[in-house]
Amino acid sequence: MAEKSILNNAWPVAFLATRHPERARAFYESALGLCLLADELPFALVFDANGTMLRITPVQEHRPQPFTVLGWEVDSIEDTVRQLMAAGVEFARYPGLNDSGPLPIWTSPNGARVAWFLDPDRNVLSLTQP
Repeated sequence: MAEKSILNNAWPVAFLATRHPERARAFYESALGLCLLADELPFALVFDANGTMLRITPVQEHRPQPFTVLGWEVDSIEDTVRQLMAAGVEFARYPGLNDSGPLPIWTSPNGARVAWFLDPDRNVLSLTQP
């Protein structure tokens, strides 16, 4: 049996990049409702993401990745998608996945339901209802 990792009891910290810290702050604080813990600009905006520290770091160049870089597990994906859409959040639709129906939600082969959305820097974020 393998020993536990040295970091097994350490708290993870999530990082995202932004070229526009003022837009990122408005999005994460107002649209998503995360609590801003610290405005450490020019180094980072620090948010509480339900107990996980989220550091959004200003960068000179940023190429958003085509895959999810941060996600949340939610109890009701329909309700959460509707609330975020009402707050102005832009959801992504992917051909063959979540391109039909009124809400952009995909049901995976294992039954989990997923919706993807973009932040102001085009980082792909997601919601999952297991």
